[in-house]
Amino acid sequence: MFFKFKKKETGEIIEKIEENVKKHSEILDFFKDLAIIIVVVVVIRTFIAMPFQISGQSMYSSYFDREFIIVDRISYLLWNPTRWDVIVFKPYVNDAKKYFLKRIIWVPWDTIKIEDWKVFIKNKDTPDFVQLDEKYLNEENNWNTFVWVSKSSQQYLLDKDQYFVMWDNRNHSTDSRECFSNCIWRTEFISKNDMIWKIFLDLWYFNFKKFDFIQPELWIDTTPRFFSSPSHFDYNF
Repeated sequence: MFFKFKKKETGEIIEKIEENVKKHSEILDFFKDLAIIIVVVVVIRTFIAMPFQISGQSMYSSYFDREFIIVDRISYLLWNPTRWDVIVFKPYVNDAKKYFLKRIIWVPWDTIKIEDWKVFIKNKDTPDFVQLDEKYLNEENNWNTFVWVSKSSQQYLLDKDQYFVMWDNRNHSTDSRECFSNCIWRTEFISKNDMIWKIFLDLWYFNFKKFDFIQPELWIDTTPRFFSSPSHFDYNF
């Protein structure tokens, strides 16, 4: 009897040890998984993509105030920016406004002209000025682009790594036309190094009070458009 009792007790001790080892192993595995998840999230947010919330109506009516978008960083590590891309970049004009959201209108080596409220381009493929068909603009802003500083016409010649950007809400914002409100300290152009992200997905603004996708100030439907958003356009000139 004594031998059997000791054997049973020993078995129970071994089972408890195995249970403790298993619990510690599970805890260790949990923290390993958590560390991997944190690393993956940090890598994705730093080098690949991250959520971003729009503030203001500068891109109205392509994008709306409070709307969430997914922006990606990897695009411009692999490719050069292209015309019509909507980007997040650093303007370096105001400490209170760290990032701007704008659309690339002209790219390096373009000659550009704003005249009679219209936008024109000339480059190696189009030796004569051609008017841009900016289909993403709403009725108020389409063919209604004025030149700052009370000029009726303005031309710009872009050099290497120079990009000219404008808002879609063309007449209610500041952009390359006036050096982002500060032509004393900077030029009209931005460079590729200024660009942080490019819009990848157009998500939504969800109104939890109304439990719908209606933007409360403007009563605009912000139902997710995903890849159908007007973040990129390809035109044949």
